[in-house]
Amino acid sequence: LMPSVKIRWFGHSGFSVQDPSGKTVLIDPWFQGNPSAPSGPESIEKADFLLLTHDHFDHAADAVALAKQTGALVVGIFELVGDLKAKGVPESQLLHGGVGMNIGGTVVLDGFSFTMTEARHSCSLGSPAGYVIRTPSGATVYHSGDTGIFAGMSLIGELHSIDVAMLPIGSVFTMDYRQAAKAATLLRAKAVIPTHFGTFPILEPTAERFVAEMKKTAPGIRVVVLKPGEEVAL
Repeated sequence: LMPSVKIRWFGHSGFSVQDPSGKTVLIDPWFQGNPSAPSGPESIEKADFLLLTHDHFDHAADAVALAKQTGALVVGIFELVGDLKAKGVPESQLLHGGVGMNIGGTVVLDGFSFTMTEARHSCSLGSPAGYVIRTPSGATVYHSGDTGIFAGMSLIGELHSIDVAMLPIGSVFTMDYRQAAKAATLLRAKAVIPTHFGTFPILEPTAERFVAEMKKTAPGIRVVVLKPGEEVAL
């Protein structure tokens, strides 16, 4: 058996993905002002990559501080990476020296492959995005970013054999539990971790309705409901 990939949830949309090689990817980690964060940003001692899906505060507010703290290479869309350069993140820590990437693109770094996917949402810099991450150990992880459901999810599922998908279920700003369950089916994910719920009073408070919907519509897909700070091994 291969050593497993460890996925930790920081509440809201924030995750770390640690490969058995010891390399760690952070996705949208948000601590300052996050009522569901299990700890402060100081708990992130080490990271090799910092992936940002879009510029909203609840995804990117800590990006500059965490880049400086960890020395991670920041991956994001062209306009967002350019903005981080203007805010003082060194070019050496920005993908392609501050140029970043864009939707549809794949970059291969240190044995990881990062593919930027579309997401249906809003933002100020560039476009919202998601990522398909293939780890050096061969696991495929999809973080959709903030999104509504879109038909192209079935193409993402055709192109990539997704081991685990992190999907928002909170409604108001993203998919609700019904759309997320349908999205899991379109993606043909083997497992799903629900995100973007319970953080604020206006969001879906728990994952209960999502779990029930998945049992009804996609019983073959494993649902992993984490508490902020909890980790699961793939």
